[in-house]
Amino acid sequence: MTATSPFAFLPYQQRWAADASQVKVMEKSRRIGLSWSEAADDALFAAETGGSDVWYIGYNKEMAEEFISDCADWVKKYQLVAGAVEEEILVDEDKDILTFRIKFASGHKIVALSSRPSNLRGKAGRVVIDEAAFHDDLKELIKAAIALLMWGGQVRIISTHNGDANPFNVLINDIRAGRIPYSLHRVTLDDALADGLYQRICLTLGRQWSPEAEAKWRDDLVKSYGDAAQEELFCVPSQGSGTYLTRAMIEGCMSADIPVIRYEQADDFAEKDDAFRQSVVEAWCEETLLSLLTGLDPLRQTVLGEDFARSGDLTIMMPAQETQGATWRAVFSLELRNMPFRQQEQILFYIIDRLPRFKHGALDARGNGQYLAEVAMQRYGKARISQVMLSETWYRENMPRYKAAFEDKSWLLAKDADVIEDHRAFKIVKGVARLPETKNTGTDSKKRHGDSGIAGALAWFATWQEGEMEYDYQSVSRRDAKGDRDSYRTIKTTAGFGAISGAL
Repeated sequence: MTATSPFAFLPYQQRWAADASQVKVMEKSRRIGLSWSEAADDALFAAETGGSDVWYIGYNKEMAEEFISDCADWVKKYQLVAGAVEEEILVDEDKDILTFRIKFASGHKIVALSSRPSNLRGKAGRVVIDEAAFHDDLKELIKAAIALLMWGGQVRIISTHNGDANPFNVLINDIRAGRIPYSLHRVTLDDALADGLYQRICLTLGRQWSPEAEAKWRDDLVKSYGDAAQEELFCVPSQGSGTYLTRAMIEGCMSADIPVIRYEQADDFAEKDDAFRQSVVEAWCEETLLSLLTGLDPLRQTVLGEDFARSGDLTIMMPAQETQGATWRAVFSLELRNMPFRQQEQILFYIIDRLPRFKHGALDARGNGQYLAEVAMQRYGKARISQVMLSETWYRENMPRYKAAFEDKSWLLAKDADVIEDHRAFKIVKGVARLPETKNTGTDSKKRHGDSGIAGALAWFATWQEGEMEYDYQSVSRRDAKGDRDSYRTIKTTAGFGAISGAL
């Protein structure tokens, strides 16, 4: 069949153009037409009376010529009033540089500059940094471009990857970690194909399109790139390997005052009747967990992360509370081994029911964990429980934030050898920090699979969620002026903090 398309731009190109953020960043597959669509947007922007100058920065002369040529083509298609492409000499402190320029009737212009950061001094308008990962001094170039924001400027940063240590990949991870408030887009080859890239190629070249032809074209393209395919086509920076979190980084965010609690049941425990199992676990919770939970600050928010397992690996439940310094501290790390489903539910509810100002829980919803995550959602509400399917996308979006918590010392864990090794188990796999299939061995010589690392990452994920807090101080105690323990009255509300202060 013949490929057809009613729109000039494919959906990912439309989404990029529609994003009006002051700074936006695109990590992309090679040759998907992003620079071409950027040229179309820039031609309109410069032609508008309310627009501005556009400063395009590629890493070589050929890129500059191609971009300016694309802009000139769009000028003709739009029937905009603009002059011909001009060449001019930009006087530089080291050597004069040939640049290309289009002037518009609006008084604005599009100019292709070299990648020297000083070239942006005194400029105003929109800066487009193309194939950013291949510039010699990207960090300084971005710093110079960001200076334009003070006067209402805009910055667009576009690139394929060029190694995991490259400043462009560092920038991407900083955005995902929440350190930098830039807008981030990502388009792999498969994303572009799903949006109609190959159909557009067929339409342009006059070829017949079919699903079979598209699949063969993709396969041939991937083979042609060989070992570079992951980086060039699928946004996976090369040379990514090794441990994601270093021992020094982890140990710097640990406290010996945070307990690790281990609770294991015998194989025949699941065969006991419900009342027996429930009474045994209830007694254990009262003896082991209650004092830790009632000792929490009743005015500070709490969250919980949970990694599920029924046999083999561990279930880890890790509640955490916000501190006065706006960091987060684990209350404890609870390791359950060989624990029946119903008793895992019982323990989870026991903990969450006693967490003051419970904000959010993030629960592993893979496999059998889906049951526990679902019943928790039903009990506490969708706004306060995330049923997390741990996928490559989840790891990609959330592990940079978790790493940033260690780098910024915003997160405090139990000081424990197994907790360290669980966190060191995260590896870079195809450019994404995640747990590989291989398991590690704990200090008890039993198998683990980075369990407390996952629980910690989920707890940190929970701190970022909005959630709806329900306050219940029935089980929370305090000391009065004489030092005697006194119980708060029961207060259940979804109102703000002011309502609680008045009720106490």
